[in-house]
Amino acid sequence: MNAPSTGPIDLAPFIKAYDVRGLVGSQLTTEVVTALAAAFVDEVDAAGIDVVVGHDMRDSSPGFAAAFAAGAQARGANVVSIGLCSTDESYFASGHFDAPAAMFTASHNPATYNGIKFSRPGARGISFDTGLKAIRDRATEYLESGVIPVAVPGTYRELDVLADYAAYLRSLVDLSGIRPIRIVVDAGNGMGGLTVPAVLGAAAGLPALPIEIIPLYFDLDGTFPNHEANPLDPKNIVDLQKAVVDNGADLGLAFDGDADRCFVVDEKGDAVTPSAVAAVVALREITRVRKTQPEGDIFVIHNLITSHIVPETIEAAGAIPVRTRVGHSLIKDQMAETGAIFGGEHSAHYYFRDFWGADNGMLAAMHFLAEYGSQPGPLSTISKKYTPYALSGEINSTVEDIPAAYNRIVEAFTGRGEFDELDGLTVTGWVSADEPFWWFNVRPSNTEPLLRLNVEALTPEAMTRVRDEVLRLIRAS
Repeated sequence: MNAPSTGPIDLAPFIKAYDVRGLVGSQLTTEVVTALAAAFVDEVDAAGIDVVVGHDMRDSSPGFAAAFAAGAQARGANVVSIGLCSTDESYFASGHFDAPAAMFTASHNPATYNGIKFSRPGARGISFDTGLKAIRDRATEYLESGVIPVAVPGTYRELDVLADYAAYLRSLVDLSGIRPIRIVVDAGNGMGGLTVPAVLGAAAGLPALPIEIIPLYFDLDGTFPNHEANPLDPKNIVDLQKAVVDNGADLGLAFDGDADRCFVVDEKGDAVTPSAVAAVVALREITRVRKTQPEGDIFVIHNLITSHIVPETIEAAGAIPVRTRVGHSLIKDQMAETGAIFGGEHSAHYYFRDFWGADNGMLAAMHFLAEYGSQPGPLSTISKKYTPYALSGEINSTVEDIPAAYNRIVEAFTGRGEFDELDGLTVTGWVSADEPFWWFNVRPSNTEPLLRLNVEALTPEAMTRVRDEVLRLIRAS
C-alpha cells in the first residue's frame, strides 16, 4: 500500500469537530486520504462488509474518492461507489443499505478545499468524540508506517442510487396535489444541479409535479464560477432574489455546494429565515405523526440560536421542544437519544427521524413547498407569521483574548437577565415595560479566534440596542 511518510504529518489542523475539511494538496493529499480510509474501516469494523463512497463535483473529488476506495479495500472493505451525489444522497445510501459511508465534499467552502463526511451504518454521525479522533490517530500511524493490507482485500463496484433516493423522498412528502407553482432554484454550480431535477422534476423517471423550475447555475462546476455555494452569506443569494422577482416566481430555493442545506426567498425576493422554515416543517411533522400517534410524547429538537418561534410553535402543537447546543453530530446524537421526529438548526440543517435521523435540505424544501402549495396566499404571508421577532443573524468578531471579552459581557449583564451556559453564554432579558423580550448568545469558534453573536428581540429597536452593546463589549481592546 502507500509507503511510509518521511516525517510526521499533523492531521489535527484539518480534522474538525464533525468532519475532515482542508486545503487540497497542502493538507489533503491522496496519501492522507488513503490512510484515513484505512483508519475509517478499522474504526467502524468494516472489513468484509460494504462501505459507500460518494463525492461532489469538485475537481479533486473523483481522485480522492478513488484513493479512499484503495485504502478501504486494502483493509478489507467492499467499496460501493455511488459517484457524484449530494451529501444527503450519501446518507440515503448509508441508511438504505445500513452501511458505513464516506462523502467527499467541502460543502460551501471555496474550490481550494475538500473534505470527508463520515457516517456509521444507518447514516449515524461520527464526531471528534465518537470516532473521528480515533480515525485521525490511526491514520497518523498509517502515514508513518504505511497501510498494511489484510489477507483478503475488499471488492469494488459502482451503483447509481439517484432514482431510489428521489423516489424515497417523494414517498415522504406528497407534492402531487399542490397548486401549480413556479420556483427559481439556485444550485450554485453544486450538487443541487443533479438532485433537484431528479426529485422535483422528472429526470429520475418519476411523474412530473405541478412545479415549474427556473434553474440558476445547474452546471456542476467545482470552481464555482458564479458565486460561492454558501447561501448563508447574503451576497450569494442576490442573483436568486433578482431572478424570483424578474420571473414573477412564487418563491426561490438556494442550495449549498453539497446540497444538504436549503435556503428560501419569498415572492418579493426577501430571505425567509431558516428558523421560520424549521417552525413550518416542525409543525407539519408533528401534525403528520399525531395522526397515527394521538397519545404519547413527541419530541422536536432545535438548537439554542434558533428563533423563539421554533419552540413556541412546537409547544403550541402539543409536542416537546428539546434545546441543544449548536453542531451537526450533536443534533444527530440527540435525535437518536430522544427519538425526536425532527430537528432544526438556524444554519439551515434540518434532520428527520424518517431519514435515519440525518439532515436533508431537499426534504425540508419539499415540506416547505407542500405547505406553500396547499394554501392560497403568498409566501411572504407565511414568512411573516413565523418571523414575529427581530433577528440579528450571526455576527463574527475576531477576538484575541476571548476569556476577557466573555468576562466583560458577564459583568455588563449581571443583574439584567438570566444566564445560561449550555453552549457559550446565553443571556435572556427580563420582560418589562423598560426591557422588552430579548436574548443573545455568544459562542467561541471551535477552530478560529472568533466569537459568534446571535441576538433576537421583540422589536427591531431592542435587538439593535442589545446587539450594539454586546458588540462593543466583544470588540473592546
